[in-house]
Amino acid sequence: MEFEESGIGEECGVFGCVAAGEWPTQLEVAQVLTLGLVALQHRGQESAGIVTSNGASPPTYTAHKGMGLVSAAFPPEALLKLRHGNLGICHTRYSTTGISELQNCQPFVVDTLHGKIAVAHNGELVNAHALRKKVMRHGVGLSTSSDSELITQLLALTPPMEELDSPDWVARIKNLMTKTPTSYSLLVMFKDVIYAVRDPYGNRPLCIGRVVPISKLHSSGAGEEDTEGWVVSSESCSFQSIGAKYYREVLPGEIVQISKHGVESLSIVPRPEGDLPAFCIFEYVYFARPDSIFEGQMVYTVRQRCGRQLAIEAPTDADVVSTVPESATPAALGYAQQSGLPYIEVLCKNRYVGRTFIQPNTRLRQLGVAKKFGALTDNFAGKRVVLVDDSIVRGNTISPIIKLLKEAGATEVHIRVASPPIRFPCYMGINIPTKEELIANKPEFKDIAGYIGADSVEYLTVEGLVSAVQEGITSLQEKDKMISTSNKSSIRVGHCTACLTGKYPVELEW
Repeated sequence: MEFEESGIGEECGVFGCVAAGEWPTQLEVAQVLTLGLVALQHRGQESAGIVTSNGASPPTYTAHKGMGLVSAAFPPEALLKLRHGNLGICHTRYSTTGISELQNCQPFVVDTLHGKIAVAHNGELVNAHALRKKVMRHGVGLSTSSDSELITQLLALTPPMEELDSPDWVARIKNLMTKTPTSYSLLVMFKDVIYAVRDPYGNRPLCIGRVVPISKLHSSGAGEEDTEGWVVSSESCSFQSIGAKYYREVLPGEIVQISKHGVESLSIVPRPEGDLPAFCIFEYVYFARPDSIFEGQMVYTVRQRCGRQLAIEAPTDADVVSTVPESATPAALGYAQQSGLPYIEVLCKNRYVGRTFIQPNTRLRQLGVAKKFGALTDNFAGKRVVLVDDSIVRGNTISPIIKLLKEAGATEVHIRVASPPIRFPCYMGINIPTKEELIANKPEFKDIAGYIGADSVEYLTVEGLVSAVQEGITSLQEKDKMISTSNKSSIRVGHCTACLTGKYPVELEW
């Protein structure tokens, strides 16, 4: 809840689809792409774009982009325009670099010596400033402030060892990956294939799914011959809505080619010797949808484990456990299970009050949180409440909720936070307030309970969070079966906790 109100956001979501078998396909690729984007809407609500291709030689690309939600950006006439595609990629955006304008909307399409390429990107390049200078020194102008256009232009530059008449896109992608270590998951569409790429540190997520007949979606009998198409997505939560089964993750540093013939792992670009992967741990805490799967485990289950660990680390005498609807609900359930206390609902959320609902006058401003929540008084009057939240970022959201509960009859309100205090900014694709704005860096943090009006406040420790996340990760032996590679370093376990500890996985360049 606090994340949502503080403006912390994920940069974007990417999705791609390739129809299997003979082309032109019977699979409605444009519909699949649109539904995939809708499922990733939580990762960005600023703008959305789709580019489809007929996969011919030369291919015909068709693009449509729009501001706002996917439902607003893609009216029926836009889908009609895209309907002849046999493959395509798409993107939904929340900007951390680049201003909020249609010109920054992805995917980007550029002409190269060998034809058009389309690129969609999730993340933020840690050395973007130096890379922009490099591109401009080659005489290439940049028309937007987006990292994604920068990536597209870097891919379009011909590497020194490449023959002029035969583009080696794997070499170009590897060339890009050696120039910028993180943070990105990329989809690159060229002619009749999509390249799915994840940076060597695996900071941003990316996974592959297989579109199968609806009759075989929930059975184990769907073989390779039943494949109707392949999809690739920032999160697996998008698969069920388009009739796809989870296939596997793209591994850190991996370049995967997806075509109508199937999925092929082409290469893995290693990290520097000794470096662990650095998958963003806040994908588990907040950003991802609860039904997504990362590293072989469902996000919902990890959040429950965080709640159980929080109950072990920060127990308290109370009568009931609850949450602020609804991102911290799994953690609250885990806390209740571990502590043996009943879980109940204390707040009813009005889902139709947006931030721009009304220009508040003084009276409405004084009502504050009561516009968004109603107190379920009968559930907690006269009781001591443990209220679990996903984070306290600035502290200005949870305070009026505590006041509301106490005025409605709660005798005590104990805040338990299912993640550690955020103390540092993120430079890898998450929009976090400045260091000075974070409550954990203010003098008030020494008595945060008094500051927000709670009877006590406790956070999950960094060690507790890492333990809860890594406890359920699929064994390395099982992961090794996913692709045929002898590069074991690519499947070691590690997570980025830079916003909590200040320890960034790579040296930052300014």
